[in-house]
This record gives sequence, C-alpha cells and structure tokens, in this order.
Amino acid sequence: MSELLSEHLEEAKMLMDEAITHLESELLKIRTGKASPAMLNGLMVKYYGAPTPLQQVGNVNTADSRTLTIQPFDKSAIGDIERAIFEANLGVTPQNDGELIRINIPPLTEERRKQLAKQVRAAGEDEKIVVRNIRRDAMEAIKSEVKTGYPEDAGKRKEEEVQEWVNGYNKKIEQHVENKEKEVMTL
Repeated sequence: MSELLSEHLEEAKMLMDEAITHLESELLKIRTGKASPAMLNGLMVKYYGAPTPLQQVGNVNTADSRTLTIQPFDKSAIGDIERAIFEANLGVTPQNDGELIRINIPPLTEERRKQLAKQVRAAGEDEKIVVRNIRRDAMEAIKSEVKTGYPEDAGKRKEEEVQEWVNGYNKKIEQHVENKEKEVMTL
C-alpha cells in the first residue's frame, strides 16, 4: 500500500473518531430533566468586558438532580454571570442570593421532550453526514491510487474496509442517539 494512501486512510479513521467525540459533546448540551453542569458548557460571560468561559469565572456544581449552583470566584462577577444565563436563552431562570447563583431545572413537558428528541436525532444525522463525507474522500483516494498503479483487487479490499468502518461508526452514532433519546423521554 502506498504511503499516501495509508496516511489518507489513517486520517479518515481519525476524523470519524472526532465525529463521534463531537456528537458526544453536542448530546451533553441537550438537556434532559436532570441538572448537569454540561448544560452550561460553552456559556460565555462578559467578565470585565471580555467574553470568558463560565468555568473560568466560577464553579458549576449540581446541588441535587434539579438544581445547578454557580459559585463565582469573584463576587463582583455574579451579575455578569446572571446576565449571561438570561441572554443564553436556556429556558431557565437564575436566582442570585449575592453569594451564589442557583438554577432550578423545571421538569420537561411532553411537547418539549419530543422537540429535544428531534434535536438529538438531527445531531446524529449531522454526524452520519460527516462520516459519509469522510468515506467519500477515502474512496476517492483509493480510486486515484488504483489509477496510478495500485492493484485493483487490493483497492477493492480497502474500499470494503472503509465501508466496514463507516458501518461501525454509524452503529456507534445510532447507539448514542438511542441512549440520549431514552434519557430525554424518561420522566
């Protein structure tokens, strides 16, 4: 196998792994009925005028299954954190007691659960598209190697190997989506 082809296939496998990792991080952001600090990942707080990740401004913890607490490192930032949560439009209302911020996570309605389940399926479908695009690029690389002298039967075997990877990654994606849907739909 040519050096270039093996590099391309290694890169394709690495990109498929990244697609799974990305899906996992996206699914963490979709809220279920339970409080999870991951719900606030990516939330930026205007701290002294500069957008700063919430995790660098305060500790985010779960007080119980329905309550998040945010303990700011600097008490003067409590208003900025509260404003960032309101502006993020998460569907929750922060409660500021001067020391820390509490966020009560309301139970999800049936309609909202169905919307979230659709969101989960859409995230899974997006990652399947990414995997298909990676497959297409890998197949093109194999075909171009065959045109430049790589044995045709070895090329077919490589194409089958890439297809097996795709099938495996699609199964992983479906498993993640199914687990998250179950989590979202459970009361």
